[in-house]
Parts: sequence; C-alpha cells; structure tokens
Amino acid sequence: MIKHLLYGALPLAVLTALSGCGSSTETPAPIELPVGEAKADTLVDMSSVAVDDQPALAKDWYKGAVFMEIFVRSYKDSDGDGIGDFKGLTSQLDYIADLGVEGIWLLPFSESSDKDHGYEVVDYRSIESDYGSREDFDEFLAQAHARGIGVIADYLINHSSGDNPVFADSNNNAGGKRDWYMWQDSDPKWTNWSGDSSWHKGQYGFYYGIFQPNMPDFNLQNEEVIQFHYNNLRYWLNAGMDGFRFDAMTHLVENGPNQWSAQPENAAIMYGIQQLVMEDYSNRYMICEDSSDSLAAAQQSFCGSAFSFYLNKAIMSAVNSGSSDQTSMSYWLNQSSLDSMGLLLANHDSFAGQRIFEQFSGNEAKYRLAAATLLTLPGQPFIYYGEEVGMAHTKNSGGDYLLRAPMSWTADGGFTSATPYREIANNTANYNAESQMADNSSLYHHYKNLIQLRKATPALRNGELTLLNQGEVLAFTRTTAGSNVLVVFNYSESAQTPSIALEQQSAVLTPLAGFGSGNISSTSAGQVNLSLAPQEIRIYQY
Repeated sequence: MIKHLLYGALPLAVLTALSGCGSSTETPAPIELPVGEAKADTLVDMSSVAVDDQPALAKDWYKGAVFMEIFVRSYKDSDGDGIGDFKGLTSQLDYIADLGVEGIWLLPFSESSDKDHGYEVVDYRSIESDYGSREDFDEFLAQAHARGIGVIADYLINHSSGDNPVFADSNNNAGGKRDWYMWQDSDPKWTNWSGDSSWHKGQYGFYYGIFQPNMPDFNLQNEEVIQFHYNNLRYWLNAGMDGFRFDAMTHLVENGPNQWSAQPENAAIMYGIQQLVMEDYSNRYMICEDSSDSLAAAQQSFCGSAFSFYLNKAIMSAVNSGSSDQTSMSYWLNQSSLDSMGLLLANHDSFAGQRIFEQFSGNEAKYRLAAATLLTLPGQPFIYYGEEVGMAHTKNSGGDYLLRAPMSWTADGGFTSATPYREIANNTANYNAESQMADNSSLYHHYKNLIQLRKATPALRNGELTLLNQGEVLAFTRTTAGSNVLVVFNYSESAQTPSIALEQQSAVLTPLAGFGSGNISSTSAGQVNLSLAPQEIRIYQY
C-alpha cells in the first residue's frame, strides 16, 4: 500500500488570479490518503451513467431569479464539530426562502484533499465526509425543491486533486498527472516546460506541476476523460441536481507557454457539456466562470450562461465615485446579452472583490445603492452568503479565506455550538441575521424588499433595459408586456433634481416597496421631474 503525502492548498495558490479556486496563508496540515496499487475504477465509481431526466422545477425557473452562493463548510453546523454540514444548511432553508431566493449555488461538496473549500476533488461522486452523508444531501435537495429553490453545484472540470485515482500516473501513484499553473516572480509563465515533475519556488511558495502536453493519457483532449466527466454530470443530474457552475472555463486546454488561456478547444468542450446539461435534461441551468472575457462566453452561447465579471467593478466604482458616467458602466448596460448572465457584486474569490462591507468601509448608504443596482438589472443576480446582513472579513486570516467566514447568525456567531473551524467575521456583533431581522430598517430588510420585489414584478425579473440617464443620477426602465418599471439611483452625496425623458405622456408612476414617497406623473411631454435626496433610490411602476 502506497500513501501519498499531500499539502492540499499549495497547488491551489497559483490559480488565484486565474480560476479563483482559492489561496490563503491558512495552509491546512498535511494529510495522508491511501492510494494503493489498485486501478482507479476499483477506488472510485467510474461506471457509465444513462440519462434519467426527472426535473424537479418548472421550465425557465432560473430566468431572472436571485441565487445565493453558499459555502457549506461555513454556513451552519448541526452536530457541534465546528464545521458546517448539509443538515445545518437544510435547517436554514426557510431563512433563504423567506428572503425570496430561488436558486442556491453550492461551492464544491465532493470529497476533497484540501479539506476546506473543496476544489481539490478526490471523488466526483462522493459527499465530503465533513458535510454528512448522501442521505443528508438528498434530504437537503428535496427540502430545497419543496420550497421552489433550485440547486446548482460547482463542478471542477479544469482540475482535480492529485489524489484522485483517475488521474494517477502510469504507476498508479497519486499526484502524477495533474495540470497546474505556475508563477515565478509576478508574471504567469511555465516554469516546468520540459515536463518533468518537480517542486518549484515562486511568488506564492512551493508548488507542484506538470505540463499538460506531456500527459497524453489523461487530459481534456482525451475523449475518455470527457466521457468520465459526462458520466459524473449525469450522476448528479439523475440525483436531482438542477445544474452546475463550471469553474475556470477559460483554462481547460493549454497549448504552450503563451497559449494557456481561452484556447479554441475550450468552446467545443463546454458546448458538448451544454448539450448534455440543457438538452439531454429538462429545466436545468448552467453557468461558467470565464474571467478573461465573460461577455464573449455569454454571447457565443456555449456555456449556457456566464458571470458578468467587471460589471461588478463598474457598479462598485460608480457607487464609490458618486457617478455612473463611466465607459464601463454604459458598456454593460447596453449589452442585450446581460439578461442571460450571472450578476454579482462579490463572491468567494478575491479577484472578484473583497466582501462588500470591506469595499465600502462599512458605509451602508453605498452598500444599499450597490445592492439595489445589482437586484434591478437584467440577468440572474448572485448574492454571496452573509452579503444580505453585511458580513465582513473573517478574523486572523488571509487570502481568499478572509471571504469565507462562518455565517453570522447571531451577535456571538451562532454558526456552531462548538469552536468554529475558522474565526467568525470581524463585525459579527453588529451585523448578524438575528439582530438585522428584528430591525425593519436594516440591510437585511433592504435585500429582502428588493429580492421579493424582483420576484413579484415581471418587468424587474425579465424585462428589457433601456438606459435613460447617466452621471450622478442613473435612470433606466425595465419593460415587458403589461409591466413597466422606472429605476432611478442618485449615486451622489448631494441632492439632485433630474429631468428624465420617459417618453410616455402623463403617465402615473407608483412607488414600489417603499422606494419613493408617493405617486408622481410624467409631463405632457413625457418628462419625469424628480427631487432626489443624496444617495436615494426610487423605483416606480407605471
């Protein structure tokens, strides 16, 4: 019996800027995983899986819906071991449903060798032992569906753990055939071009790597590997999963030291997956992480959907600067494909931005403006767990782990009855679900009002966007058959008196969800004249 000693987090560190898989100064203790001399198919389930299509939700359930991204390890501990689990997550489904959330994106939950964020998958068809049993997962999925909530899961096609038996080397030793990016100094480059496997010292420490073209047996240009992933996807779709988020889609195939991103083969791989997920199965949803050109990924329609990276930065910049009169903002708001994309302000990766509370230095007025912007645009907004209560960074950590604190349920944490596996957020005493739910003027109720409003208003959920005004005041309409909404944001810290060309004469505009104090009317020329307080939000139906 051979045992392979693995420092699980080290290879992941080099992917931070590209794939967002995670890095940190919190390096887990080395672990030993049995690999043995057996063949891969005796160590993990590699059986062929046929389509068994039994959709749990209605067609197009995801269109315009608000998703919550959840890290199971950090959400709720049910058994007092200090680690979040599926039973804990299930116990909080009423909280999620009450917000109006209609989709959950789970960070990886399969058995992994990093024993944290889960991106080093050891067995694609397993449940992380820290999270409970398969029965616990099945119950979570059934309870989510009973509340009309769809569940998608992170799927790691870009890479797996070196301890995944499928990707062992020709001698069945783990770690032999895996594909990692490597840095030296500050520029991405291959430091191991010759193909020999060795340790390298670089910007983020030591890490292990092998160059893919020297691995003819297992890579994503090998049809057997593609079929292996197809069968894994069918396995979870047959179990009732409603779709997937695909990690690091832009880094699937590498053709050389200067051809390691956005290679043409990637599109073909993802198109095949899209056919499986969205054509072989009914009412499913998939979305890709493409940090290089997310708009192109959405426009080319080989990923189902893609996250609108850089729109989030445009929104945060507009709010911080007090003006939406920016090229990047108008660029995004004029994209017709925005309605098919995933929207976000921040997520589990630092390349997408720090926790929102940190980005705005605790300024709630700015926080509310950013949230309202996100939740009134076309597309599928994704909020990151704890975002709705203003969660900040965890204490005494670094890197992406800062963004992955245990959920702030109460003033003292409320995540576990024991010592949490990671320290709670640094603002938990004042920003937690319990205290914010009790305060009708809180950030939590701001999110809830907006999410419920979007859910109940066809124009906000699915309507077309027409940009009417940019600058200190951003104004646009969302329109669909029988439903018209005017959205107005004063990003400025001073009062504004805009005149907005609605182009609908003598229309009566009624404020929605308290975003406005009373009815107003457009003029006979179709103008809407407003008097806005600093950083005020107005939403009208007409």
